[in-house]
Amino acid sequence: MALYNTTTRAEFEDKVLNNEKTVLVDFWAEWCPPCRAMAPILHDVAEAMDKDVDIVKVNIEDGADNAALAGEYEIRSIPNMHVFKGGKSVDQVVGMVPRPALEDILNKQIK
Repeated sequence: MALYNTTTRAEFEDKVLNNEKTVLVDFWAEWCPPCRAMAPILHDVAEAMDKDVDIVKVNIEDGADNAALAGEYEIRSIPNMHVFKGGKSVDQVVGMVPRPALEDILNKQIK
């Protein structure tokens, strides 16, 4: 399963920007109930789509690098998920999303 947590800009660059796979980045915080509710959905998607998609979780309150990344990607509400392909954000989902809808969004980027 390809589900990672990042705490530094270097980890984000390695796992997201320099990754050849499609990457779903989940910007979240521990105090956010919808973010916590998304966690098992993201876990299931990571298992089901392991060969095609990596999922990277960025806790926006876990260090200066993560806070800066949230600013760079204009995260104004959470959960907020960006789909990256070739190091670029190509799609965005704000709020809680059911698993089938999230898989549909990711499948569009894989093809």
